[in-house]
Amino acid sequence: MMKFNQPYFILNLSPWPILMSLNTFNLLISNIMIMNFKFNLISMLNLMLIILISTMWWRDIIRESTFQGNHNFYIMNLIKFSMILFIIFEMFLFISFFWNFIHNSLSPSIELGLNWPPKNINFFNPLLIPLLNTIILLTSSFTVTIAHLYLLNNSKKKTVMFMNLTIILSIYFLILQMLEYNQATFTFSDSIFGSSFYMATGFHGLHVMIGTIFLMINLMRMIKMHFSFIHHISFELAAWYWHFIDIIWLFLYMTFYWWNN
Repeated sequence: MMKFNQPYFILNLSPWPILMSLNTFNLLISNIMIMNFKFNLISMLNLMLIILISTMWWRDIIRESTFQGNHNFYIMNLIKFSMILFIIFEMFLFISFFWNFIHNSLSPSIELGLNWPPKNINFFNPLLIPLLNTIILLTSSFTVTIAHLYLLNNSKKKTVMFMNLTIILSIYFLILQMLEYNQATFTFSDSIFGSSFYMATGFHGLHVMIGTIFLMINLMRMIKMHFSFIHHISFELAAWYWHFIDIIWLFLYMTFYWWNN
């Protein structure tokens, strides 16, 4: 029988998806206990297992793409399409946060005294830490684009340099976000205003953490010479994700910080 080459490949059976799902579910459930206890051993264990599973899962993907050569151009186009669908899903998640905030700000309920922000809530000055964080994220978006440009020109040294700069800026953003939370005069339980603000900015901070990890893994792969100017889809998707995070922050800044004041 004649054998034809196929533009796709069958994935091997992997235990990581089901294990990741179970541990993520257990982590979310066990986090309820953190509301009553400052430290929860079960949550720490689930978090460590998620990190271990992510490491092993990423290892298998790197083997498929770099060492086994299974990610041809057809597969890479499908992966890009999957990433686009994922970003669209994330976009609608944040749209729900914006919808909730704008709706309550335009028509505050009588329980809030028909005021927005509610009385006795001293909000942040948008020209201080929020503006600095905006500049940091915009700069990091520029540096990751420059890193991509140098990767396309086979300049490994400059690519690694700008990737390091991007990661430093992202960590700096997270530190400033933590300082901002520590200086806040309101909490998550201070009416719909506090819950809307911390839910939106907290989820964005979580996305920044995930994007930073994504960039760190790609930096290690760059150092190990896993990428070429024609085959670097992992870095390209990380750059897409990082630009998406930057755009979301711009809307957060204009809505939650600037327009709110």
